[in-house]
Amino acid sequence: MEVNSTFYQIPQLKEVEKWRRHVPPDFEFSVRAHQSITHRYRLQPVDGAFEAFERMKQICNALDAKVMLLQAPPSFELNKTSIMNFHSLLTSVSLQKLRLAFEIRGARSSQPLPELLKIMQENNIIHCTDLSRAETPAYESDILYTRLFGMGKHNVYQPTDNELIEIDKKASGERSEKIVMSFHFVKMYKDAARFKTYQKTGQFPMVTRSTGLDSLEEVMSEDAKFPSTKQELIRSQGWKIFDLTETQRVRSEDLLEKLPEATYNDLSEVVDGLEHVMG
Repeated sequence: MEVNSTFYQIPQLKEVEKWRRHVPPDFEFSVRAHQSITHRYRLQPVDGAFEAFERMKQICNALDAKVMLLQAPPSFELNKTSIMNFHSLLTSVSLQKLRLAFEIRGARSSQPLPELLKIMQENNIIHCTDLSRAETPAYESDILYTRLFGMGKHNVYQPTDNELIEIDKKASGERSEKIVMSFHFVKMYKDAARFKTYQKTGQFPMVTRSTGLDSLEEVMSEDAKFPSTKQELIRSQGWKIFDLTETQRVRSEDLLEKLPEATYNDLSEVVDGLEHVMG
């Protein structure tokens, strides 16, 4: 499990130790490093970065976490100076057995600069990518670390069964001893549970208690707002998946696209409109 809250606020060690006590002995944590290291100090070898780094190391030790993730912001400029700063930071901290994973946001996420890759490999850093966005690590590692956000805006997305199957194939195709998958879709817990069920049984569970339009109505009833136009419904609800049949899940936009252009005052009008066009 990736601890994501540490990116926003560094918790007290007593609280972290409590987390460790509340999980089984074989439960594995990874930790996302505080944003000050990557966003405020921009991976520069300065006192503030060293202090934050040491506190994050203490948290990793308390959780017995083997991997700490550094996530560079999309605005982080990769050039000779920033890469050398990163190198200086790495050589000035004692990682001991702690491994680093490095996530690079933006156009260079899959193919970082050769100078950066060299430093990452020399320091045994895991190249973290997003398999759900067709990103693959630039080099092989004993640990595959992927953070899954999907193809929507930010993390507003829900993967279909086929997309999860493709993620599983990509992960299995890598020659890594361990695979760490961190789900960040809007319905991350449910999607992770779906994926785990598939890996155990070869089948995906239903996401609702019904099928067809009843299933679509169930997922839209969570937060659909009215009155809404057809296009507003597609934007706010189209990313969700529902059970077309017991064995087939599709994205809501596949049906919402069939709606007549109109403003809908409630969910029953949406269902009626779909029943009319679908016969």
